[in-house]
Amino acid sequence: MNQLDLKGRVAVVTGGARGIGLAIAERAAASGAKPAIWDIDLAEAETQAKRLGGFAAKVDVTDYDSITAALAATEAALGPVDILVANAGITGPNTLTENYPIDAWRQVIDIDLTGVFLCCRAVVPGMRARNAGRIVNIASIAGKEGNPNAVAYSAAKAGVIGLTKSLGKELATTNVRVNCVTPAAAKTDIFKQMTQAQIDYMLSKIPANRFAELDEIAALVCWLASPDCSFSTGGVFDVSGGRATY
Repeated sequence: MNQLDLKGRVAVVTGGARGIGLAIAERAAASGAKPAIWDIDLAEAETQAKRLGGFAAKVDVTDYDSITAALAATEAALGPVDILVANAGITGPNTLTENYPIDAWRQVIDIDLTGVFLCCRAVVPGMRARNAGRIVNIASIAGKEGNPNAVAYSAAKAGVIGLTKSLGKELATTNVRVNCVTPAAAKTDIFKQMTQAQIDYMLSKIPANRFAELDEIAALVCWLASPDCSFSTGGVFDVSGGRATY
């Protein structure tokens, strides 16, 4: 594993107790960061944070008070937040738009898009005041292309791309960098929320003919969170095995 210079940096990873988020927290810790795992599952977050020498907080990313409380606790335990990886998300149902449950639409948008906005809103003032920071939002190739029967997820991830571009421009004259990544699917617990037909469809769209490895996504995210990423901001970085067409 190539080493990145994250030594001493406090890195918040939402949804960091498992899957892509955990892989990012592990890679960040291996590169010298102090990981803060924010997750709705506090028990698992604490288990992983203890293993990685970091900090855990129970966070509902749809609740701004929950986020600000976790931010204050994290900074008291580890110091100012240098890195935010907004990763927490769900897929929602797999069904035609005309049949899509309205409550499910709202839940996916609240977690996958509004949750990213609220986390960014919470950490940006401190980063701006310190004139330093990195934000990496986890979008999806679905946000570029739109997956059939996944209207809320596709719309939310497209929104994350737009949010990233807007915030990146707002902070472009500072030393805070804001980027997002658009992975193709990786095998995580989120597959449990999908039908086999949806999984097969996603695989069929990837020219590399395999799903992404968690370490491959984590490596790109941690580079974007490092000082080496100094001029790229408001960017959308592909990790889709050739699926992306723009």
